[in-house]
Amino acid sequence: MADDRNRRRFTDPRTAAEAAFKAATTAKPAAPPSPPSAPRPAAVPGAREMVTLRLDSAVLAHFQKDGPGWQDRVNEALKALVPASDA
Repeated sequence: MADDRNRRRFTDPRTAAEAAFKAATTAKPAAPPSPPSAPRPAAVPGAREMVTLRLDSAVLAHFQKDGPGWQDRVNEALKALVPASDA
């Protein structure tokens, strides 16, 4: 009677585990090569670029104390330090 119950089991745990292992370890077919991308356009003169910049908290507080537009004020202060030939 116990043998009948085992035969009625639709999935064998060992077979299921082996199938899962085989699926996980079998090499997948290589993806087709992506189409060549268009070249990036040249930078627009005078355009701004998004960057991440680490500032001392005192420097940040100085520029933020006057409210919105603090990023423009930081940019103006940095531009004042750059020689005209580099800008």
